[in-house]
Amino acid sequence: MAPIPTPAPEPDDAPGGYVGLDAGTAERQARDRGWNTVRTLPPGAIITMEYLRGRLNFEVADGVVRRCWKG
Repeated sequence: MAPIPTPAPEPDDAPGGYVGLDAGTAERQARDRGWNTVRTLPPGAIITMEYLRGRLNFEVADGVVRRCWKG
């Protein structure tokens, strides 16, 4: 039987700290802090609800992060 994979831990990072930042700056900081995937979405975007470990989501309006969450 194959071993059960152990996913890498997520970065110890508070998503709320990205709110209010310029989208480009926020993405660079997130990648520097270890996030594998950074997804930028417009307000009200229709998205799937699966949780993807290592992904950080930004809701961006007028070039500024308005909301941020893991998964």
